[in-house]
Amino acid sequence: MVAVSVEGLTVRYEKTIAVNGISFKVNEGEIYGLLGPNGAGKTSTIKAIAGLIPYEGSIRIFGKQPQEAKNLIGYVPEEIMLFESLTPLEFFEFIASIRKLDADDVNKKLENLVSAFAIRDYLNTPIAALSMGTKKKVAVIAALLHNPKLLILDEPLNGLDAKTSRILKEIMAIHVKEGGAIIFSTHIMEIAEKLCNRIAVINEGRILAEGSINELKEMVLSDGDLEDVFLKITGQEEEVREILNALKL
Repeated sequence: MVAVSVEGLTVRYEKTIAVNGISFKVNEGEIYGLLGPNGAGKTSTIKAIAGLIPYEGSIRIFGKQPQEAKNLIGYVPEEIMLFESLTPLEFFEFIASIRKLDADDVNKKLENLVSAFAIRDYLNTPIAALSMGTKKKVAVIAALLHNPKLLILDEPLNGLDAKTSRILKEIMAIHVKEGGAIIFSTHIMEIAEKLCNRIAVINEGRILAEGSINELKEMVLSDGDLEDVFLKITGQEEEVREILNALKL
């Protein structure tokens, strides 16, 4: 079943077109990667799907428009924005309240997540006093509390230590195995290559290529890794070669 359907998505910021009429689908049981250079339109695409910014075109999340599908989405933005005057525990209680979650269910889920991400010692510390990595853990837990069918993860591994990154990747694998879907944006090609079932390469607001890793390799006649494929698709391979040659002088 299709989890997310995007048709003709366009995002404008005044006269600037950040996303230019792109279309793609994300299936249940799938990690769908969005890759692209800085400023390519990945985050604008993600924010539109999460219902955070105006857009043109059509977005359906399990058949619903983004604003109607809020309870189906767990979103971790690249730039973490939390209520820093609250403690993590107060923040989780706030999230549970506005989502009208069952207290017993939340407590069980929270206990497991707090243990998994090792933040028990920080539950009563103001969020403003936490490290960036711990704030990221708080954001991830908040996104998982309501058992969303769709996870939208924008650079979720940034700032996380190796142990926590491994745990989050395992959680992602379990999520799709149980029929959920994930939209995943990262600049780390090795992680995208290992985790994603399909990938869309975006540049200048357009999708340049889409498919599995092997399909992308076939498109550019490459037997290299995803980084090689990405540079070829985005037309940066020759530029990188020229820069490296110049550095040898």
